[in-house]
Amino acid sequence: MKSGDYIYVWQLPDWPQWRYNASALTPLLAQVHQALGQLLGRMRDQGVSAKSHATLEALTEDVLKTSEIEGEHLSPDSVRSSIATRLGVDIGAIAPANRHVDGVVEMILDATRAHHTPLTAQRLTDWHTALFPTEQRSQSEINVGVWRNDVQGPMQVVSGATYKRRVHFEAPPAARLPSEIADFLLWFETYQELDPLIKAGLAHLWFVTVHPFDDGNGRIARAIGDLSLARADQSEQRFYSLSAQIQKERKDYYALLEKTQKGNLEATEWLSWFLACLLRALQEADSVLSNVLSKANFWTRWASTPLNARQIKVLNRMLDGFEGKLSNKKWAAISKCSSDTALRDINDLVERGILRRTDTGGRSTSYALT
Repeated sequence: MKSGDYIYVWQLPDWPQWRYNASALTPLLAQVHQALGQLLGRMRDQGVSAKSHATLEALTEDVLKTSEIEGEHLSPDSVRSSIATRLGVDIGAIAPANRHVDGVVEMILDATRAHHTPLTAQRLTDWHTALFPTEQRSQSEINVGVWRNDVQGPMQVVSGATYKRRVHFEAPPAARLPSEIADFLLWFETYQELDPLIKAGLAHLWFVTVHPFDDGNGRIARAIGDLSLARADQSEQRFYSLSAQIQKERKDYYALLEKTQKGNLEATEWLSWFLACLLRALQEADSVLSNVLSKANFWTRWASTPLNARQIKVLNRMLDGFEGKLSNKKWAAISKCSSDTALRDINDLVERGILRRTDTGGRSTSYALT
């Protein structure tokens, strides 16, 4: 193949020797490490409950958004319930089980909580099997838990209608997958000279370029990135969601992937975007954690106070960012009870010092958290 015939990086003679300008990335890399250190330092002194709830919120976002990037929308209640059950976090009512949701949750939790476990071909195929539960397989032509076979032609990432289809990327032939995966896993588990954050970005790029499965490659690539980031954190708990930030920037995400996969194995631009995206994810997590920790500390303070289900429900709504003022009428509407019952619930919380009456009075009386 002549040099002018190369279209994709995997066709190059020196594939998969990715290159990048380390000095150009150094300032951004330092910023990310600083933000990560500050976030982990902030969480280090928190109690078990606060850490567990922060992890629950971050992982819920991760599972929801890694699926949304691929155009799949999961039930937030089902995702949160599935994660809470596995973390042992009490969130009250549990949403009905969903095997598909459970599969995505299992993959993300395995990547983050078992990050010390070596990444193997078997682990990758187990993740793929989890993503496509039995009841979904009859509705598709996806080969689950095995590498793709290209029986229907080469694996391509396409968009647009059939008559004007655009091919964004074509993956290596299926016959090459055993050796491609072996090379990737050997590098991932043995090559230690890279900064772990750089490694997370390259691992994501490399895996999604090999594209070894019929479907689910993007979600598994992001899980591999999460695993690498967990190794960088040296923590089984996750307090931020990179997938949530990628979902916000998915147009740039796909554009950079396509550009890099049609390049010359120069990955500096991709890594610069990846690190900047990670930095924005950490900055976003800092503000989100303020709310999570405030809520966790509130419930720690009132843990020994007996409250009924209606009171817990409305207080949680207020802690999550209640819009407007809380009135007797709103309490009754949220908790689906009578006005008299709402007033008894409210007066009980006022007497206990959990709620206070605001300055307004009469028929416009409203209440706020103390």
